[in-house]
Amino acid sequence: MRLGLAGTGRIGTAHAETLKGFEEVESVVVADVDSARAAAAAAKLGVESASLDELFTAGLDGLVVTAATDAHPGLIIAAVDAGIPVFCEKPVAADIPGTLSVIDRIGASDVPVQIGFQRRFDAGYAAAKAAVESGELGWLHTLRATTFDPAPPPAEYVAHSGGLFRDCGVHDFDIIRWVSGREVDEVYAIGANRGERFFRDAGDVDTAAATLTLDDGTLATVSMTRYNGAGYDVRLDVLGSVSGVVVGLDDRAPLRSVEPGVAPLPGPAYPGFMERFRPAYTTELRAFLNVVAGRAPSPCGAADALEAFYIAEACEVSRRERRPVKLVEVRR
Repeated sequence: MRLGLAGTGRIGTAHAETLKGFEEVESVVVADVDSARAAAAAAKLGVESASLDELFTAGLDGLVVTAATDAHPGLIIAAVDAGIPVFCEKPVAADIPGTLSVIDRIGASDVPVQIGFQRRFDAGYAAAKAAVESGELGWLHTLRATTFDPAPPPAEYVAHSGGLFRDCGVHDFDIIRWVSGREVDEVYAIGANRGERFFRDAGDVDTAAATLTLDDGTLATVSMTRYNGAGYDVRLDVLGSVSGVVVGLDDRAPLRSVEPGVAPLPGPAYPGFMERFRPAYTTELRAFLNVVAGRAPSPCGAADALEAFYIAEACEVSRRERRPVKLVEVRR
């Protein structure tokens, strides 16, 4: 199997190294808008390099897209037009109109597209989904999701990120849909700025919370921040009428109990998303190989990404207008 990768930043380089290690992958070709960066990554990894345009005539069996968000639509469409199965890190596009445009453009094609929501491939989240589906939790009453980054990204990133709900919370929104098997009906969201001024200057917030009402009446809460100095903290509580489970409460969770006699977690705390989700990223890319080989359909398509984006959009409207927002208000 010959695979291409577009975008040789941190996650792109990590993905290229993972792909290179799969027995089924015979060769990897990396490309980047910055040709020098692509060449340096290729030399470090011992793989081939090419220009972005050359990728589509390089005899690829599949393409992995980890480039900047504004490049996603063009790369997805070019891959589909060339008949190349494509995996693209979220989002499909920077906004809902752009996402709908891509979906409309590729809708008639049978070339598979997989969007990167790696939490679906994490062992803990998969076990929580299985517990829900088995009925062992009873009927769900509450889901509590958290995504707490240990430190803020650069100001330049924030200015083009789409905001905390679209950039960060979208992972929680997707996993709540996936684990519960339900859709979101209504949201109410709030945000705060306690840290650097550049969040406010970009029209964004550094900390936020949202309450989601699912279509069967189940309630979900999502909490996010860019300033969790204790470490990277991503968890999901799934609570039902019979029992409950928690994802992410392992030995490296950046928490300590202040109850007498409770031993501290051994740690060290996860410093970031790559360390926390490295096994999930590997499993996700293995799933893409099955898609490329025609052994399985895409496990997370562009339509799934759109649904999570709708929830993020509704949360942003709710935060700005300080009111509950029905999902039907943002659907197009």
